Amino acid sequence: MAKRRGPELKVELTEGAVRIIKGEKILTLVRADCPPGEEDPADFIIFLDDITCWDAPHDSVEIEIDEVQTIVQAIEGAFDEHGLRVAFE
Repeated sequence: MAKRRGPELKVELTEGAVRIIKGEKILTLVRADCPPGEEDPADFIIFLDDITCWDAPHDSVEIEIDEVQTIVQAIEGAFDEHGLRVAFE
């Protein structure tokens, strides 16, 4: 039996945040500061620990580990399309 897939993920990049949209749910991830002295810093740093729950009003819905992987891949793809580098901490 084929696994039923939910809505596709959309990724919106802004100067200070990444917004993930999945159907009616939204996840906003803010940019983390680059460590001082970094020789070749990423354009954007995201803490994986911030990917836990969707934004309100869906903030009681936890993001499953397989969804985290899908979100990370979608973010990487969006940054690649714009020629930018993202790092996950």
